[in-house]
Amino acid sequence: MISTQLLKELNLQVKYEYYSAHLYLAMAAYCYSIDLDGFANFFKVQSEEERFHAMKFFNYINEMDCTIDIQALDTPPSDYVNALDVFERSLEHEKFVTSRIYLLMDIATQEKEYATISFLKWFIDEQVEEEASFKAIIQKLKRANGDVSILYALDRELSLRVFTPPVI
Repeated sequence: MISTQLLKELNLQVKYEYYSAHLYLAMAAYCYSIDLDGFANFFKVQSEEERFHAMKFFNYINEMDCTIDIQALDTPPSDYVNALDVFERSLEHEKFVTSRIYLLMDIATQEKEYATISFLKWFIDEQVEEEASFKAIIQKLKRANGDVSILYALDRELSLRVFTPPVI
């Protein structure tokens, strides 16, 4: 049985996952505004992925016969300096999401809520991948050191990203 505290945090995670989707759409809009359509595509796909994550939490709460509480989202920032700034802020956000998943795992472990522990393991692995992905792009942007040809090559690379829901 999921405790009141754990349920509250799971519902809050639904909000944070949808906020992540909202944030990444704002980042996509910024990338379009500076003519980096491939970067925009990356963030649109990332937004889809975050909505998928939100629905995983939504469905889990429902499967556990608990009440789903949909909460309002904050307005994401839309003021960025450049592509590197967008990715660095994305990484910081992903680190926040990772800390949230760890908090959920800490509560579930403390309460010996084994079904939730099992459910959260997928998200822990996912967060490792998320952070690594952002770090890799940040490194490429730093190595480009303002070289427009490298920036456009990376833009082309990011334009190929598509969202494929994982089979779990």
